[in-house]
Amino acid sequence: MSGRRPGAGFLRTAVLVAMVAGCAGGKANERPLDSYTAEEIYKKGELELETSKRPKDSLVYFQEVERLYPYTEYAKRALIMQAYAHHRAKEYPEARDAAQRYLDFYPGDDDAPYALYLMALSYYDQIDDVGRDQGITFQALQSMRDVIETYPDSEYARSAMLKFDLAFDQLAAKEMEVGRYYLKRGHYTAAINRFRVVVQDFQTTSHTAEALHRLVECYLALGLTDEAQTAGAILGYNYQSSPFYDDSFRLLKGKGLSPEAKGEGWLRAIYRQMVKGEWL
Repeated sequence: MSGRRPGAGFLRTAVLVAMVAGCAGGKANERPLDSYTAEEIYKKGELELETSKRPKDSLVYFQEVERLYPYTEYAKRALIMQAYAHHRAKEYPEARDAAQRYLDFYPGDDDAPYALYLMALSYYDQIDDVGRDQGITFQALQSMRDVIETYPDSEYARSAMLKFDLAFDQLAAKEMEVGRYYLKRGHYTAAINRFRVVVQDFQTTSHTAEALHRLVECYLALGLTDEAQTAGAILGYNYQSSPFYDDSFRLLKGKGLSPEAKGEGWLRAIYRQMVKGEWL
């Protein structure tokens, strides 16, 4: 023997070969999932969900529990966890499908409120920026309403109510954005139609004060002083501390007008509802 020590390159190669062989041996010796109990597979799924950066990697375990051990308690748990894992992975249609299957199979189970809430949340988390189409927002609203009405005493009802209000505000924000677009370009009638929707249908949102002010602007631009004054009167009664009321008051005063209910248009009906409390 020469007594020479192996070079560094040889050592690196040997280590690499050993690592590859070890990995291959580990896979070859790994037990098939059908040799585990339902609880063991379920816990593997939970561990994967907690530790992996890819939530969907846990799905193989939860799906196998359902396939190998149907109609068991762990199959039931695995199904709701599939819905949760899909939602964590932002696979919202798949999350809704899994949650709906859970509700179909176990409508009276303790986790049914959570399944319904997950369905609503999958819509809510898809709500785009104000500038995008708001069709998904309507679906989120309806789904949150389902949670509130179906399980009013559940722990998810309060969260659903908060998210319902936020989604409702989102719709009003969309109407305001389009209305401002038309107003800026002098398309006053089109702008009025948008601001009217906010005042009539979204009175409880944070956008009503601005909508009334924009109506004052639009109606004054069209020379419709009765409507402008009535919008100002509603604004002053409900939002007198708002800077939008100050702006509307100055606009009206500049025309020799004051905020007061005039005429018999749609705004006069709103005035009777919001100020006088006459809803019929």
